Amino acid sequence: MTDEQSDQDRVESRAHLLPEEAAVGSDDPEAQAEAILADSDIREEDQNVAPDTVLERRTSDQTVVAVEPPD
Repeated sequence: MTDEQSDQDRVESRAHLLPEEAAVGSDDPEAQAEAILADSDIREEDQNVAPDTVLERRTSDQTVVAVEPPD
């Protein structure tokens, strides 16, 4: 499968509207899917491109302080 086929598969898959998207409709679901995926690819490549939506990648042991139960 070429990258172009892979991209087309992604667009076709994403063009199936989510329930909330279907509720408002779309004049061109494929164009909408292309735009969404392009934005997603940009954010994935450079996580600082949208500072308000930066996803922190931590494991639970990095976020939770273990508390020992009392004796």
